[in-house]
Amino acid sequence: MVKQEWIEKGYVDEKVPEGVELRSEIRRLCKDKNAVILAHYYTAGEIQDVADFVGDSLALAQIAEKTTADILVMCGVHFMAETNKILSPDKKVLIPDLNAGCSLAESCPAEELAKFKTEHPGYKVVAYVNTSAAVKALTDIVVTSTNARAVVDSFPKDEKIIFAPDKNLGGYLNAVTHRNMLLWNGGCHVHEQFSIEKIVELKSAHKEAKVLAHPECKSGVLALADFIGSTAAILTYAEQSEAKEFIVATESGILHEMQKRCPEKNFIPVPPTTGPCACNECGYMRLNTLEKLYNTLKYEWPTVELDESLIEEAKRPIVRMLELSK
Repeated sequence: MVKQEWIEKGYVDEKVPEGVELRSEIRRLCKDKNAVILAHYYTAGEIQDVADFVGDSLALAQIAEKTTADILVMCGVHFMAETNKILSPDKKVLIPDLNAGCSLAESCPAEELAKFKTEHPGYKVVAYVNTSAAVKALTDIVVTSTNARAVVDSFPKDEKIIFAPDKNLGGYLNAVTHRNMLLWNGGCHVHEQFSIEKIVELKSAHKEAKVLAHPECKSGVLALADFIGSTAAILTYAEQSEAKEFIVATESGILHEMQKRCPEKNFIPVPPTTGPCACNECGYMRLNTLEKLYNTLKYEWPTVELDESLIEEAKRPIVRMLELSK
């Protein structure tokens, strides 16, 4: 049984019995319980390999909405599990570790955004999908890194806009859309840490390599990039490019899928500014382990629950974005 002390910690972490083959048992539990596993590109490779679907957060939530599964297991971070619950309120949504938060989402507490809105009347609020359900409920429309430019361009040029929470993505959008949106001062701790100096060194050592960067990176990193795009867009670019080497400035978990799709190509992760590691990992994403995934399926806990009224309010800006993106 799950001990109370584990519940108080916020995750199921029971020791898996000796002799259990985790991958086969995870797949058996999925079959027995009509569950699907959704894994974000930034999780560890072994999690991606055991999942039913791998992708960006919103794409996974849309896939989950269309499945006939009774249980959705979101291997990612908490806001992603919330998005699954918003789009699939009748399904049980599980997450292997409730402590798997997101520095970007946490940089924009709902109560602070509500106060900021009050202080800036007449502004529309455009929010990145990397936000809590409570923040989504305060926004006019949600965006992803893929469709953010198109959504922003859909507003009149003189529209007053608050963009939250990522100041780097917001700054990039201001530059490419020639706007002056009011930017919330938030950021992703992973994308904030990429070293410009080390990118320059890597470019010098790999002269034919293309630099691929996520728009959550700082402007100095983006200035060195040959291509700027979402994780899905970066994958597509790497597949279609004739280049054989790529310097990748996003969370290093993406390299697992890149290497699977393009085994003949070389992918080089950009290191952070400090530390001995040659890659830049999200500690929150790495809280998803096979052991926790097994226990989550076994006990059907932790669940992600949202009030019906919050689901309704948070779904509205997502639906508006999806309609605009058709």
